[in-house]
Amino acid sequence: MRLTAELTIDQRARYLVEPMNRILFLFVVMFAACSGTLAAEHPNIVVILVDDMGYGDPGCFNSKSKIPTPHINSLARDGMRFTDAHAPGPLCHMSRYGLLTGRYPFRTNVNLWRKQPLIEQDQMTIASLAKSQGYRTAMVGKWHVGFKEDGYDKPLPGGPVDRGFESYFGIRASTDIPPYFYIRDNQAVAPPTDHIEANNSEGWSPIQGAFWRAGGIAPNLALADVLPRFTNEAVKVIEKHAADENGGKAKKPLMLYLAYPAPHTPWLPDEEFAGISGAGMYGDFLMMVDDQIGRVLASLKKSGMNDDTLVIFSSDNGPVWYESDVEKYDHDSSGGLRGMKADAWEAGHRMPFIARWPNEVRAGTTSKQLVCFTDLLATFADITDAKLPSDAGPDSFSFLPALTRKKPKATSLRTQIAMRPGSAKIMTFRSGDWKLITGLGSGGFSKPKSAKAEAGAPKGQLYNLANDLGETTNLYAEHPEIVARLTAELKKIVDEGRSR
Repeated sequence: MRLTAELTIDQRARYLVEPMNRILFLFVVMFAACSGTLAAEHPNIVVILVDDMGYGDPGCFNSKSKIPTPHINSLARDGMRFTDAHAPGPLCHMSRYGLLTGRYPFRTNVNLWRKQPLIEQDQMTIASLAKSQGYRTAMVGKWHVGFKEDGYDKPLPGGPVDRGFESYFGIRASTDIPPYFYIRDNQAVAPPTDHIEANNSEGWSPIQGAFWRAGGIAPNLALADVLPRFTNEAVKVIEKHAADENGGKAKKPLMLYLAYPAPHTPWLPDEEFAGISGAGMYGDFLMMVDDQIGRVLASLKKSGMNDDTLVIFSSDNGPVWYESDVEKYDHDSSGGLRGMKADAWEAGHRMPFIARWPNEVRAGTTSKQLVCFTDLLATFADITDAKLPSDAGPDSFSFLPALTRKKPKATSLRTQIAMRPGSAKIMTFRSGDWKLITGLGSGGFSKPKSAKAEAGAPKGQLYNLANDLGETTNLYAEHPEIVARLTAELKKIVDEGRSR
């Protein structure tokens, strides 16, 4: 629309009065709209989501980390760190559902992902939103929110290309959950007709190390190749987009969602990384993940897209890292937080979260703004001046004001988070500094997962995170009025089906 914006009011009036000029005016408007001029004004967006990395793993969040992460650190150096950012659920499929849809995952049955899509056909996603605003959309990596599966020699409906992404290359779930095969758009590249035996690593728990389950695998697919293969595919997306732009084709910004399946098990570091971190196989593998991220960032720079791209980096949930691992390696993957993956406690869902956006986000800054992955949808709507329909992103709040200090256009800032941990029996609710867990135990992988309340003892957990981030002192019995208030607020959010 820039061509028409240059006309004065008198010139526009004259064009509208004279018939031939009226036709010319309409032609100019249509040309500007079709050429994607408005869309080109929006930034490229690259979301990089790693898998099972803890809050204390990257050096920019934990100065005592034993794992070098120079490329992740560079994002923090050049962008903004969020220290109170959370996955909407502390497991892979929960987290990804919330990130893509702006809807809390406890609102659907996430356990159905193995056989059917978790995201409804008409449900808005970050990809369909971006596409509606003139973006080219692409996804590479781990989906884990379901396809309609009816054999792997047939199309797989309900995946990324049916939920707003124009292209997809990836895998259906984790690289320790069979069957193992690549998917291009909605079709298996090669069906999983071969078989792979289960594997474990000596010296680690049954769900750590080079662990994978037995099952079907596509011929010639090597699990150790998946991580670098995804980087190759992401770089191709970036390079092709840059080539199209330079070739004078219709100008569109790019949204790329890169969902790495690592450092989730199996931990399979390349030889160049083996044995060089301070945290065993896990640390070595995370160093490799950081190196792959560096390749993507280098591609953005080489393609001339670096200064016009918002990069968001995070992890889907907490790590699988036990107290014995902390003692053995003197490395705390949880960064002092309590618990681990799947837990209601902070280490299960408080994530390292970084946003880099040159010329918009001040370099080297930190934000304490409460953020949930469900907020990407409203934030991207804010960035692109899009209006969210009332039924879209029911649990999404824009954090654009925290990024750029601009007032939100459509939603208020987040002050609460509701989620269900790995166990379906309890809920977690955060309001301000107060955190309520509606039962006892971790609700996830940490022991005890659950516990019965003794007579006269608290039935749940209440923590003030402002002065007890480690969740060491249960204040449930001391503050019944706060328990009652938070319980009522949680019930309202659950019952109403939305929090926005």
